[in-house]
Amino acid sequence: MSIKSSNNQSAELDAETHEIEDVALDTNLRPQALEEYIGQQEVKDNLNILLQAAKQRGEKVEHMLFYGPPGLGKTTLANIVAREMNSQIKITSGPAIERAGDLAALLTNLNAGDVLFIDEIHRLNKVVEEVLYPAMEDFALDIVLGKGPGARSIRMELPKFTLIGATTRVGMLSAPLRDRFGAIFRLEYYSTEELKKIIARNAKILGAKMENGAIDELAMRCRFTPRIANRLLKRVRDFSQVHGHDTITQKAANGALELLKVDHLGLDKNDLRILEALITKFKGQPVGLATLAASTGEEEDTITDIHEPFLLRLGLINKTPRGRQATEMAYKHLGLTPPKTTQQTII
Repeated sequence: MSIKSSNNQSAELDAETHEIEDVALDTNLRPQALEEYIGQQEVKDNLNILLQAAKQRGEKVEHMLFYGPPGLGKTTLANIVAREMNSQIKITSGPAIERAGDLAALLTNLNAGDVLFIDEIHRLNKVVEEVLYPAMEDFALDIVLGKGPGARSIRMELPKFTLIGATTRVGMLSAPLRDRFGAIFRLEYYSTEELKKIIARNAKILGAKMENGAIDELAMRCRFTPRIANRLLKRVRDFSQVHGHDTITQKAANGALELLKVDHLGLDKNDLRILEALITKFKGQPVGLATLAASTGEEEDTITDIHEPFLLRLGLINKTPRGRQATEMAYKHLGLTPPKTTQQTII
């Protein structure tokens, strides 16, 4: 098998593409150092000790896994780790590494101390995952040459690198892969105060003047997620600029968010469509995930990864043994009278 053949370059090309995109993001809003990173204090404290210990010993930092809902800063932290260790970072994703040869091409092009970041690592196929085990533990690549009785295996030594994995579904990682990470960090949703600091910082980077009321409005409507806060900030800035305002006022922020169909709780039209389906189509009865996805036109993964965690956090839906069900609060949010049967035990 030729690990540098043209058929096995897709993972390298994907990594290079992500690196270009990442540079663009870094020069924009992403914090460049751990001390600039706002929020996730427990993760930062543990990560800081891990990095300092590795530096003092002159070793590469251990393999680490970041998990949690999308948009909380997993990729940003991976880039910060690489910078803190003065290392290069190669970025790819689980679905992009289709064959063992794709992974081999990536690994053999790493230098000592480099960071390999694999986003959506839970989506690696099992064959690729098996190749990753000796690479993580022994920094070696086992390659099988030939087929049948004449096949033989050779071991290729790899430079000592750091693998950083990121996933929104840590439960889908196999136990053998999960256990090979030396440090596992869960990223939590951000508080409103943390989001206010992030929005104020990023508004300054974008050269946008904002009233405190506008910052408060964005912080309350961004679903506790910095990525969404940044996206809304840019759209609010556009709205304010087009309407000839030098400063983003609370009124301008409200106008932009209404145009984007983001209500005062941060619910968008897709969230509302899910709530309306639970309440009107199914008359408040518990609904299974597959049925809910079919009735709203959303993918099941989109509901479970994007909408459901936020709706659960706000207390707008319950998960019962029989399925998802809108709560009394959801009825009131939509201006409807809740029936007595909406009360269910949360599972």
